[in-house]
Amino acid sequence: MGLAAFLTGAFMFAEVAGGIAAGSLALLADAGHMLTDFASLALAWFGFRLARRPADWKRTYGFDRFQVLVAFANGLALLAIAAWIFYEAIERLTTAQEVSGGIMVVIAVLGLLVNMAAFALLQGADRENLNVRGAAIHVLGDLLGSVAALVAGAVILFTGWTPIDPLLSILVAAIIVRSGWRVVVDAGHILLEGAPEEVDTRAIGPDLIANVKGVEEVHHVHVWSITQSRRMVTLHALICETEDSDRMVRNIKARLKERFGLDHATVETERGTCADAPAAKRKA
Repeated sequence: MGLAAFLTGAFMFAEVAGGIAAGSLALLADAGHMLTDFASLALAWFGFRLARRPADWKRTYGFDRFQVLVAFANGLALLAIAAWIFYEAIERLTTAQEVSGGIMVVIAVLGLLVNMAAFALLQGADRENLNVRGAAIHVLGDLLGSVAALVAGAVILFTGWTPIDPLLSILVAAIIVRSGWRVVVDAGHILLEGAPEEVDTRAIGPDLIANVKGVEEVHHVHVWSITQSRRMVTLHALICETEDSDRMVRNIKARLKERFGLDHATVETERGTCADAPAAKRKA
């Protein structure tokens, strides 16, 4: 992540200079995207470093959630970049501007090589991590931007048709919107304490009743994620009067891990009436 940030940030300045010299929106759009890429990659790297810090009395889950917060910000940045590219492209389509195809091709080829190197670096990281996914989408958007700038430069160089520059920019922006929105949705779901997509919370109670002997009822089930790979569950289990509480907790946790992949569970066992039931019901 750190190396990818360095490569992206170092080349960004060359692309800004090339975009200004060539008068190319495709290059400037890609340079703007690379600026946010550098910021997002640097933040993601910082997020990984911060997540290594141990939990304390104020942050009992540690700093893992910071990674998700960074991913959410990165997704919003992608949407903002795409909106700017759309706006500039419409402006360019209505007002013709001179574009240097030769400079575009040279800068685009160099950008393509840099983005390919950064993307290859990220392929060795954890692909399930939202931060890595967001960073990879940023770099992939840059890579596509370089390809678009290369194609646009070649067309302008050989035909002189300048509208290809904003048209291809719109295509890249559309791809960025789709990818950025997915990251925002996934990160937002985690920040809102939503249940992981792969876990059907409705199935947990019936499964425990059917497969763990002594469980009569399951309620107050809550499943959420600290990060995409760190899932949590809490629940109340009504057990038979004759069952041993400690053994039942072990059996329930083992089933949650085996069937649903939930290895961090807090289980409250009960006999008779739930402790959280209204006072009148408990007395009855």
